[in-house]
Amino acid sequence: PGDPNAEWVAHPQGLEFTSELVALPKSLGSFSVGVAAYPDKHPRSPDMDADTKFLVGKIEAGADYAITQMLFSADDYLRLRDRLAAAGVHVPVLPGIMPITSYARLMRIHELSGQRIPTALADDLLQVRDDAEAGRAVGMAHAIAMSEELLAQGAPCLHFYTFNRSKATIEVLTALGMAPAIRR
Repeated sequence: PGDPNAEWVAHPQGLEFTSELVALPKSLGSFSVGVAAYPDKHPRSPDMDADTKFLVGKIEAGADYAITQMLFSADDYLRLRDRLAAAGVHVPVLPGIMPITSYARLMRIHELSGQRIPTALADDLLQVRDDAEAGRAVGMAHAIAMSEELLAQGAPCLHFYTFNRSKATIEVLTALGMAPAIRR
Protein backbone atom coordinates (compact mmCIF):
# COMPACT_ATOMS: atom_id res chain seq x y z
CA PRO A 1 0.00 0.00 0.00
CA GLY A 2 1.08 3.58 -0.61
CA ASP A 3 4.25 4.34 -2.53
CA PRO A 4 4.89 1.62 -5.16
CA ASN A 5 8.60 2.45 -4.98
CA ALA A 6 8.81 2.17 -1.19
CA GLU A 7 10.92 -0.51 0.43
CA TRP A 8 9.14 -3.87 0.69
CA VAL A 9 8.72 -5.30 4.17
CA ALA A 10 7.82 -8.96 4.69
CA HIS A 11 4.83 -9.81 6.85
CA PRO A 12 5.94 -11.51 10.10
CA GLN A 13 3.90 -14.66 9.31
CA GLY A 14 4.41 -14.44 5.56
CA LEU A 15 6.96 -15.46 2.99
CA GLU A 16 10.21 -13.65 2.45
CA PHE A 17 11.21 -14.69 -1.05
CA THR A 18 9.37 -15.13 -4.33
CA SER A 19 10.82 -18.61 -4.68
CA GLU A 20 8.89 -19.56 -1.52
CA LEU A 21 5.71 -18.19 -3.05
CA VAL A 22 6.31 -20.22 -6.23
CA ALA A 23 6.95 -23.41 -4.25
CA LEU A 24 3.79 -23.04 -2.15
CA PRO A 25 1.12 -23.80 -4.80
CA LYS A 26 3.41 -26.40 -6.37
CA SER A 27 3.46 -28.21 -3.01
CA LEU A 28 -0.35 -28.17 -2.87
CA GLY A 29 -1.16 -29.71 -6.22
CA SER A 30 -0.80 -29.55 -9.96
CA PHE A 31 -0.81 -25.79 -10.45
CA SER A 32 0.76 -23.81 -13.25
CA VAL A 33 2.78 -20.92 -11.86
CA GLY A 34 4.09 -17.92 -13.73
CA VAL A 35 6.58 -15.39 -12.42
CA ALA A 36 7.53 -11.83 -13.23
CA ALA A 37 10.71 -11.07 -15.14
CA TYR A 38 12.36 -7.72 -15.76
CA PRO A 39 13.91 -7.27 -19.20
CA ASP A 40 16.61 -4.95 -17.84
CA LYS A 41 16.64 -5.81 -14.15
CA HIS A 42 14.39 -5.33 -11.17
CA PRO A 43 14.83 -1.78 -9.83
CA ARG A 44 16.11 -3.18 -6.52
CA SER A 45 18.56 -5.66 -7.99
CA PRO A 46 22.16 -4.55 -7.52
CA ASP A 47 23.21 -5.75 -10.98
CA MET A 48 22.21 -7.91 -13.93
CA ASP A 49 23.93 -11.04 -12.61
CA ALA A 50 22.06 -10.85 -9.30
CA ASP A 51 18.80 -10.22 -11.11
CA THR A 52 19.32 -13.20 -13.41
CA LYS A 53 20.21 -15.42 -10.44
CA PHE A 54 17.04 -14.32 -8.61
CA LEU A 55 14.85 -15.06 -11.66
CA VAL A 56 16.52 -18.44 -12.16
CA GLY A 57 15.77 -19.20 -8.49
CA LYS A 58 12.07 -18.51 -9.04
CA ILE A 59 12.04 -20.80 -12.05
CA GLU A 60 13.98 -23.54 -10.26
CA ALA A 61 11.41 -23.31 -7.42
CA GLY A 62 8.83 -24.53 -9.96
CA ALA A 63 7.72 -21.65 -12.17
CA ASP A 64 6.39 -22.91 -15.49
CA TYR A 65 6.82 -19.63 -17.37
CA ALA A 66 7.79 -15.99 -16.92
CA ILE A 67 6.05 -12.82 -18.10
CA THR A 68 8.16 -9.73 -18.54
CA GLN A 69 7.45 -6.36 -17.09
CA MET A 70 6.21 -4.02 -19.81
CA LEU A 71 8.93 -3.63 -22.34
CA PHE A 72 9.47 -1.14 -25.08
CA SER A 73 12.22 -2.85 -27.06
CA ALA A 74 12.35 -6.30 -28.61
CA ASP A 75 16.10 -6.27 -28.01
CA ASP A 76 15.52 -6.07 -24.24
CA TYR A 77 13.36 -9.19 -24.44
CA LEU A 78 15.93 -11.03 -26.55
CA ARG A 79 18.75 -10.21 -24.12
CA LEU A 80 16.64 -11.55 -21.22
CA ARG A 81 15.79 -14.71 -23.13
CA ASP A 82 19.47 -15.24 -23.98
CA ARG A 83 20.57 -14.66 -20.35
CA LEU A 84 18.12 -17.31 -19.16
CA ALA A 85 19.23 -19.77 -21.83
CA ALA A 86 22.88 -19.17 -20.85
CA ALA A 87 21.88 -19.95 -17.23
CA GLY A 88 20.37 -23.26 -18.39
CA VAL A 89 16.75 -22.17 -17.99
CA HIS A 90 14.33 -23.06 -20.76
CA VAL A 91 10.81 -22.07 -19.71
CA PRO A 92 8.65 -19.93 -21.97
CA VAL A 93 9.26 -16.21 -21.50
CA LEU A 94 6.29 -14.11 -22.56
CA PRO A 95 7.04 -10.53 -23.55
CA GLY A 96 4.81 -8.00 -21.79
CA ILE A 97 3.45 -5.31 -24.09
CA MET A 98 1.36 -2.27 -23.41
CA PRO A 99 0.54 -0.06 -26.38
CA ILE A 100 1.61 3.40 -25.26
CA THR A 101 -0.63 6.15 -26.53
CA SER A 102 0.88 9.27 -24.98
CA TYR A 103 4.11 10.75 -23.68
CA ALA A 104 2.57 11.25 -20.23
CA ARG A 105 1.59 7.57 -20.02
CA LEU A 106 5.09 6.49 -21.08
CA MET A 107 6.67 8.65 -18.38
CA ARG A 108 4.30 7.32 -15.71
CA ILE A 109 5.14 3.72 -16.60
CA HIS A 110 8.83 4.55 -16.50
CA GLU A 111 8.40 6.16 -13.08
CA LEU A 112 6.64 3.08 -11.68
CA SER A 113 8.77 0.37 -13.28
CA GLY A 114 12.14 1.96 -13.98
CA GLN A 115 12.00 0.25 -17.36
CA ARG A 116 14.35 1.62 -19.97
CA ILE A 117 12.65 3.59 -22.73
CA PRO A 118 14.03 3.74 -26.27
CA THR A 119 15.13 7.30 -26.96
CA ALA A 120 13.44 7.36 -30.37
CA LEU A 121 10.06 6.38 -28.88
CA ALA A 122 10.29 8.99 -26.13
CA ASP A 123 11.38 11.66 -28.62
CA ASP A 124 8.60 10.82 -31.08
CA LEU A 125 5.94 10.92 -28.35
CA LEU A 126 7.37 14.11 -26.85
CA GLN A 127 7.13 15.85 -30.23
CA VAL A 128 3.39 15.16 -30.40
CA ARG A 129 2.53 15.32 -26.69
CA ASP A 130 -0.12 17.98 -27.30
CA ASP A 131 -1.84 16.00 -30.05
CA ALA A 132 -3.65 12.97 -28.59
CA GLU A 133 -4.39 11.43 -31.98
CA ALA A 134 -0.80 11.73 -33.18
CA GLY A 135 0.50 10.32 -29.87
CA ARG A 136 -1.79 7.34 -30.20
CA ALA A 137 -0.61 6.75 -33.78
CA VAL A 138 3.05 6.84 -32.72
CA GLY A 139 2.45 4.45 -29.82
CA MET A 140 0.37 2.04 -31.85
CA ALA A 141 2.92 1.92 -34.68
CA HIS A 142 5.63 1.17 -32.11
CA ALA A 143 3.59 -1.58 -30.40
CA ILE A 144 2.75 -3.24 -33.73
CA ALA A 145 6.34 -3.15 -35.02
CA MET A 146 7.72 -4.47 -31.73
CA SER A 147 5.11 -7.25 -31.61
CA GLU A 148 5.97 -8.30 -35.15
CA GLU A 149 9.66 -8.41 -34.29
CA LEU A 150 9.07 -10.37 -31.07
CA LEU A 151 7.05 -13.02 -32.87
CA ALA A 152 9.60 -13.18 -35.71
CA GLN A 153 12.36 -13.72 -33.13
CA GLY A 154 10.56 -16.68 -31.58
CA ALA A 155 8.57 -15.25 -28.68
CA PRO A 156 6.09 -18.01 -27.76
CA CYS A 157 3.21 -15.54 -27.58
CA LEU A 158 2.48 -11.97 -26.51
CA HIS A 159 1.18 -10.86 -23.12
CA PHE A 160 -0.69 -7.55 -23.15
CA TYR A 161 -1.11 -5.18 -20.25
CA THR A 162 -4.40 -3.46 -20.96
CA PHE A 163 -5.28 -1.63 -17.74
CA ASN A 164 -8.92 -1.78 -18.82
CA ARG A 165 -8.06 -0.23 -22.18
CA SER A 166 -8.45 -3.20 -24.46
CA LYS A 167 -9.12 -1.27 -27.66
CA ALA A 168 -5.43 -0.58 -28.32
CA THR A 169 -4.56 -4.24 -27.74
CA ILE A 170 -7.29 -5.38 -30.11
CA GLU A 171 -5.94 -2.97 -32.72
CA VAL A 172 -2.43 -4.43 -32.36
CA LEU A 173 -3.79 -7.96 -32.66
CA THR A 174 -5.83 -6.95 -35.71
CA ALA A 175 -2.76 -5.43 -37.35
CA LEU A 176 -0.90 -8.69 -36.69
CA GLY A 177 -3.73 -10.68 -38.28
CA MET A 178 -4.58 -12.33 -34.94
CA ALA A 179 -8.02 -10.75 -34.41
CA PRO A 180 -10.79 -9.55 -36.70
CA ALA A 181 -11.10 -5.85 -37.41
CA ILE A 182 -13.18 -3.88 -34.96
CA ARG A 183 -16.53 -2.88 -36.36
CA ARG A 184 -17.50 0.67 -35.61
